[in-house]
Amino acid sequence: MKFFTKEEILVVFGILVIIVLISLQNFKISLRRARDAQRKDGVGTIANGLARYRDDFARFPLSSSDGKILACRPKVSDDEKEKKIVVFEPCEWGEDSLRDALDLSYPAYIETIPSDPNYESGSYYLYLSNGSRFQIYAALEGDDEDEYDPNIVQRGLKCGEKLCDFGRSSGVPLDKSIEEYENELMIENSKSQIPNAK
Repeated sequence: MKFFTKEEILVVFGILVIIVLISLQNFKISLRRARDAQRKDGVGTIANGLARYRDDFARFPLSSSDGKILACRPKVSDDEKEKKIVVFEPCEWGEDSLRDALDLSYPAYIETIPSDPNYESGSYYLYLSNGSRFQIYAALEGDDEDEYDPNIVQRGLKCGEKLCDFGRSSGVPLDKSIEEYENELMIENSKSQIPNAK
């Protein structure tokens, strides 16, 4: 019975190392794609919940100064629960639900508002709204994703520690602010109402 020589053992070991390295790289890519898929689903869930919210309230929730949905009931003590005036607080990603803050028995629009899969590492969703329109953004890890939008990146919006590059909206182009878009609509409307002077 013939044993392997040192050179043959080194060749086999080298091949195994290469296979392991390639497998690890593919595993990292698979994990990244899974997190990006979770981001796309999360943003879609938020957008759908916001549409149902608007159906009931005729407007979208406003956005807080830090880019959260401003529609959650404040955490109050039992003594304060009798107050009739509710001042909304920003909803916490991954913790709060989007629901009617005055009727907690009504089914939630979103049971738990999704958070970015890397929330603990400083990645967040960004919500912008003026009540009549909204935009919700995320930062995908892969710029090879079909939904990656370099036009959003040019806006310089921060989704935590990264620039936002993916989003959904209520019909507002994602590469423009809501105010920009509404100003363009106003200008278009005013031009269409002016008769052609000859």
